Amino acid sequence: MKVTKFGGSSLASATQLEKVLQIVKEDVSRKFIVVSAPGKRSSDDTKVTDLLIAYYNAYLNSENTSEIIEKIVSRYEGILEELAIGKEILDDIQQAIQKLSTLPKDNNPHLFDAFLASGEDNNAKLVASFFQQRGLKARYKNPKDLGLIVSDEPGNARILPSSLSKINRSKSTDEILVIPGFFGFTEAGDICTFSRGGSDITGSIVAAGVEADIYENFTDVNGIFVAHPGIIHEPKTIKELTYREMRELAYAGFAVLHDEALMPAYRANIPVVIKNTNNPEHPGTLITTSRTVKHDPVVGIASDQGFASIYISKYLMNRELGFGRRLLQILEELGLSYEHMPSGIDDISIILRERQLTIDIEEELMKRLELELEPDELRITHGLSMLMVVGEGMRQRIGVMADSTAALAFNKINLEMINQGSSEVSIMFGIQEDQEKKAIQALYKTFFED
Repeated sequence: MKVTKFGGSSLASATQLEKVLQIVKEDVSRKFIVVSAPGKRSSDDTKVTDLLIAYYNAYLNSENTSEIIEKIVSRYEGILEELAIGKEILDDIQQAIQKLSTLPKDNNPHLFDAFLASGEDNNAKLVASFFQQRGLKARYKNPKDLGLIVSDEPGNARILPSSLSKINRSKSTDEILVIPGFFGFTEAGDICTFSRGGSDITGSIVAAGVEADIYENFTDVNGIFVAHPGIIHEPKTIKELTYREMRELAYAGFAVLHDEALMPAYRANIPVVIKNTNNPEHPGTLITTSRTVKHDPVVGIASDQGFASIYISKYLMNRELGFGRRLLQILEELGLSYEHMPSGIDDISIILRERQLTIDIEEELMKRLELELEPDELRITHGLSMLMVVGEGMRQRIGVMADSTAALAFNKINLEMINQGSSEVSIMFGIQEDQEKKAIQALYKTFFED
């Protein structure tokens, strides 16, 4: 049995939906279909989710919403017209979209989530109707009826442990269940969305709940590339990698799969495969607990921007009792979370996301660090990228760090920070953002061309 998730690009138009139908029809084991909201049909198009955000803002500001409602409804209507099928479901979709503008604004922390979730919810209704009219035994399944109960954290919901057993009740279905991704319901019955890329999380949760044999994630690429195709021309595709490797790559900027989406499937020991809706015959990339394909020591290179580094140096820091605790307490009291903390005997670096640092917070942070820690040297560096070299094979191969630093040095790329986790699955380099592209090209040449 397979749980199959289709992303927004796979559901953006009638042409794409015909491909989706064929993929589902070709394999009777595809019983659970998780769908995103319709994505962009072209580079200058607007995603339904973005239209819903505009709708939410207009409603919140008491502006006229009739025009934006019409735009949203027309996206679904246009797909139905192109498919040349009955429009009975369109009334349900239109009513659901209009109903959003009757929800209470005041003291309603779930309002934004309700607007966002309607993109996936209405698309699931459309896809189920399409499947039915093309002869498949399919029906729409609301997450609440499925048993997808989540924590009451708007925009950052997490699955409750009791949900998996509830979802498992649908395991023996003889129908194809079409499920909207991206959201669940709280125990009180409110809609709560997952964080970014949340439809991937839904698919993973459903796969774990029904104890699927595999979780298929269909997107618009043949799999996961070893490096960003916008930086490397026609990079190689990874055939197989482990959950741990994928987690590292996703954290460092690989946008094909949301890193949180792996956890439910990982805990249930369910393999995940990334496939292409436009080229379903391609084997894609398999993500599993332990791989059979023996790659070179490095499986991928990823990077992400928007970091800052705070460097603190103090003689005999290692002997100063409570130094680390006081440092972390300052961060906590200012509401700051750190990403990495490489250290030496007399110095320590704090890597954090720049978006947390307003002018006022940064000023207060540096002032308190100076006052309470009394460092010999204190400085902050902005505009950093974190570059990650990932591969479980690095444990058995001597010289990956040496090859990496040599490649970067040869290309005159200055390293602000180096960090290797104790798991030896990844090596992280902090570099200036303007050197990111050059650094990735240098490392790709070293590990995948030379």
